[in-house]
Amino acid sequence: MPFKFIHITDTHLANPGLKLYGLDPRARLDAAVADINKHQSDAAFAVVTGDLTHWGEPESYANFAEAMAALKIPYIAMVGNHDKRVACLDGLKAAPRDPNSFVQGTRTTEHGLFVFLDTLDETSHAGEMCAKRLGWLASTLAAAPADMPFVVFMHHPPFPVGVHAMDEIALAHSAEFAEVIAPYRARIRHLFFGHVHRPIFGTYGKIPFSTLRGTNHQVWFELDAAATDHLASHEPPAYGVVLIDDQNLVVHSHDFLDTSLRFPFEPPAGVDGRDYALNFPAR
Repeated sequence: MPFKFIHITDTHLANPGLKLYGLDPRARLDAAVADINKHQSDAAFAVVTGDLTHWGEPESYANFAEAMAALKIPYIAMVGNHDKRVACLDGLKAAPRDPNSFVQGTRTTEHGLFVFLDTLDETSHAGEMCAKRLGWLASTLAAAPADMPFVVFMHHPPFPVGVHAMDEIALAHSAEFAEVIAPYRARIRHLFFGHVHRPIFGTYGKIPFSTLRGTNHQVWFELDAAATDHLASHEPPAYGVVLIDDQNLVVHSHDFLDTSLRFPFEPPAGVDGRDYALNFPAR
């Protein structure tokens, strides 16, 4: 069986009982956790790639921790531009910590070293990787065995994705990041990130990447750089199910609140398949 883990991003929890943009972020995260527990409890762990909270308040981290305590698998909590580093580290045992008290760390798996990066700049919504964080990353990659692959996680994308409003607040130190990972690009199997609240898949150089909708609100799909409005939306929330083996890495984006009709492809016994398809009763 492939190795499985879960990707969750941009949960944006507020304090208990509060709605955000007309939606209840805690209820939506609870629904994601319940769905994972029901259908994906054989996953090794989950990774939450930042914006755990919307305003970084201690009560919001407690709210997040309470929701995630119901998850039947371990999880790693990362920070995004809406988070506060100290409050996150104080409130969440699941947040990694490097020697400089950044929310960075690693996890060794049967399919390589998973590397979790802190791109939070508490003065901007754009991402930052300062010299200390880049130094930790360089040392971490260099210390790994020469034949070990990497899977990298961060909140901000280190390249433009085409959604202009989000590209303006992507990783500000993209060139420095690219320089650090340059010797290891062939060993990076996948890059996972959050921030953009969109289902986007492709390659960064030759590194495959993916990102997902958040569990609360989304960013509307707009590629026109001249658009004056930066729009959010109530598009369906999702989480990712990732399957890895020695040859392949597959990412499934699952709209866990979808309630559309499920039905058998095959007709009932004695019913012609063409008639079944053409005369399917409306719902």
